Amino acid sequence: MRQTATRVAADRGDAGAFTLSYVIIVPVFFAALMVIAQLTVYYLASSAALAAARQGVDAAREAHAPAGAGPSAAEAFARSTAPGYLISPAAAVVPAGSAQTIAIEVTGGVPSLVPGFPLLHVTQVAQAPVERFTTP
Repeated sequence: MRQTATRVAADRGDAGAFTLSYVIIVPVFFAALMVIAQLTVYYLASSAALAAARQGVDAAREAHAPAGAGPSAAEAFARSTAPGYLISPAAAVVPAGSAQTIAIEVTGGVPSLVPGFPLLHVTQVAQAPVERFTTP
């Protein structure tokens, strides 16, 4: 009987250790999952902004394209394809290296999934040469 009493007393030293480890590990695990989800949404927003910038460049680089065609096409594309993960998209023509090149910049916010995480912003730029017709 003495051995049983000693064994019970020794086991009481670990009482609640399993629960305590879960109290520490589970929140860290969930925080890591939320950070991974946040990075995924950031990547989606960045990809959508780049696709919108490319769409805007394609609209603006056409020969005799109306002024403002690029930014409006980029904003329309961003609003229609990324409404959940690109907040308030805005597009503008930015200076390119030469007069024969057009560049469109698309910016927007990324929704925060992690509590206390600051609102992130993405900016993507696409550029292409302006189409022009030449005689052979």
